Amino acid sequence: MSTICEGKSSWPELVGARGDAAAATIERENPRVDAIVIREGSFVTADFRCDRVRVWVNSNRVVVRPPVIG
Repeated sequence: MSTICEGKSSWPELVGARGDAAAATIERENPRVDAIVIREGSFVTADFRCDRVRVWVNSNRVVVRPPVIG
């Protein structure tokens, strides 16, 4: 799926980083996306969007899975 979107599409290196810092890094590395910090376990829509990256964080706001476009 990520091949249809332009720019960098995944950030596995950000697992373990602070959510807000990870979101800033993602938006700097791919200005075409909005990075949204979301608490693990939250309900989200299932639609795919090239302009969105969900940054999943735990209760300490630490990234728990690799952020990807979608």
